[in-house]
Amino acid sequence: MTSFSRYSASSPNLPSQFDVLVVGSGAAGLYAALCLPNHLRVGLVTKDTLKTGASDWAQGGIAAAIDSSDSPKLHLEDTLKAGAGLCDRAAVEFLVEHAASAIQSLLEMGVAFDRQGNRLAMTLEAAHSRPRVLHAADTTGKAIVGTIAARVLERPNIQVISQGVALSLWIDSQTGRCQGISLLYGGQINWIKAAAVILATGGGGQVFAQTTNPAVSTGDGVALAWRAGAVLRDLEFVQFHPTALTIPGAPRFLISEAVRGEGAHLIDDRGRRFAFDYHPAGELAPRDIVSRAIFSHLQKTASDPAQAHVYLDLRPIEPERIRHRFPNIIKVCQQWGIDVFCEPIPVAPAAHYWMGGIATDLMCRTSIARLYAIGETASTGVHGANRLASNSLLECIVFAAQLSQIEVETQPFSEEALSVVTEEGDWEEEIEKITLVRQTLPSLMWQSAGICRSQEVLEAAIAQVNRWRQELANFAIARHILKLSPSDRVILASSLAEQHLRICAETLNLLDIGYLILKSAAFRTESRGGHYRTDYPQTLEDWQVHTLVRGETWQTAPLLNAKESTVGSNK
Repeated sequence: MTSFSRYSASSPNLPSQFDVLVVGSGAAGLYAALCLPNHLRVGLVTKDTLKTGASDWAQGGIAAAIDSSDSPKLHLEDTLKAGAGLCDRAAVEFLVEHAASAIQSLLEMGVAFDRQGNRLAMTLEAAHSRPRVLHAADTTGKAIVGTIAARVLERPNIQVISQGVALSLWIDSQTGRCQGISLLYGGQINWIKAAAVILATGGGGQVFAQTTNPAVSTGDGVALAWRAGAVLRDLEFVQFHPTALTIPGAPRFLISEAVRGEGAHLIDDRGRRFAFDYHPAGELAPRDIVSRAIFSHLQKTASDPAQAHVYLDLRPIEPERIRHRFPNIIKVCQQWGIDVFCEPIPVAPAAHYWMGGIATDLMCRTSIARLYAIGETASTGVHGANRLASNSLLECIVFAAQLSQIEVETQPFSEEALSVVTEEGDWEEEIEKITLVRQTLPSLMWQSAGICRSQEVLEAAIAQVNRWRQELANFAIARHILKLSPSDRVILASSLAEQHLRICAETLNLLDIGYLILKSAAFRTESRGGHYRTDYPQTLEDWQVHTLVRGETWQTAPLLNAKESTVGSNK
């Protein structure tokens, strides 16, 4: 039941306009907010509270070639090799050449990286040719995000909007420019104007049944951008981390790659180091290879491969080294009854990082004017088909720093009269169906677009996901997300209605990104990096191209090796 009235005020403490809106509060969003010019009025939208994204969970560290035995050239070569032929060389060059300044910036902010004497400590991770991964014990992401968040809270020009959910992008119908978002916040849906919008919402790991990602990682930014008409890129490439804690009832806690870098062994239930059967580097092969090695080994040896696991044995590492480097892993394992000093950790692969995203150039610009994307939400070209370990935090910092050069047309703040809808939220039957879809989709995605894929299974999953998308799009609750007019503001009659809208919004986003991943995986008829087809197991030269998606059109595009890509317009 709805009623209509005229009203000009906005939600309590929520301006109707900002110079820049940043959506997402992981390392990329926080650092971007800090780097934006001080004179701009910035709104920082976070679905939960600060420090709840995947960056805060990052254990291994941040890669940078700053040691005298290392060089940006070596870092470049390692990144290109891990990317399986799909990295844009210019983007990788930009990343590695700006790594040192990114680390210096974090040090100046007060990030407490581990040290060996007076020198920064660095460890080796898989597919790196040199120890170049800086860390803060095994909670590097928490150290970085915590430090940046504290600085953000000190800035008077930044307003943090906690428990806010971006529902859609506001595109000017005349110019095609992004001019804000619709936002679920404080029991209302409001349209918030901005001269620029920066999407930093992280990845979409929650679309898979097994994931190391936090609950907030529902692919929101990519889904919103796709529905607004932005160009997306390489969505089929999902990195499955080989070693997530696998205990019934426990979250899929990531056991850092750094553990294997320090000397831990992967063993099966007979104690055999099986990874060398699949690659000469064994446990230190690229992540996609290690994940498939575990998957393939379980297919051969386990009675129920979907529920089975292998083991990560830390006992080859000196105990004091374990205590110093991995205190959080020790703590979490203890909580689940595992003593890492005496017994191996049960592990199996889980969805970890999405290489694909919204296509951007080196200035973080997307194909929609005044819309920017950074972090895991973006496809900058640096990760190719398979991200090199610990490059993701570096990418967040290096590319977010580019937004210090953003040019926005600041506008006078004004209130506009709106039609106000009071929504009672009578959606119980619809929410039951939405909740069932939300619970079922991740299992479907894990079986059909997980570590191994094939055309027949992909097509069946696409059909099912499309049925769900069409059904939910016709629900009454969905109109507030998919069809709300910028001239309307919605006041929700209860906190339950707000909760239901959030569930619906995230489920619609998950369905869209599930569809996009499935379609992209079916489109690319080869195996490469994080995309493995059992029916097309070879890597093909003809497929050394990007996959571009816009609306319902899938096409290929050559790699970008010029200093500037042509993705961004933003004029």
